Amino acid sequence: MSGLDFASEMSVDKAVKTSAVPGARLDSTTDAATVRNAVSSADLARNAGNPIPWANTVSGSAGVVSSILELNDEAGRTCRDFTTTLHSYSGIANYDGRTCVGGDGVWSLTRFERQQ
Repeated sequence: MSGLDFASEMSVDKAVKTSAVPGARLDSTTDAATVRNAVSSADLARNAGNPIPWANTVSGSAGVVSSILELNDEAGRTCRDFTTTLHSYSGIANYDGRTCVGGDGVWSLTRFERQQ
């Protein structure tokens, strides 16, 4: 009978090397930017509270923004508080955040925190 002998040291090819799986490293910076873009570009009147899916092709992460609340902060800026999931190679996590639009019209992420 022939076949592979998994117990034998001789059957292991030590010349073969592996590398990282693309996207396996969580890139939280691009994930946060992707979520910011999804939240800031959402048409809240038209969306009517429906979940908003997002995906990050750089990190391989994805998620669903489940709630967005628009408000004015202490400085008078228009902000959006949101809750999202983040599905990555590391697992699934929930995040809360806030993005605000500045005087230049550019949205910036002021908070992106993992829920415990």
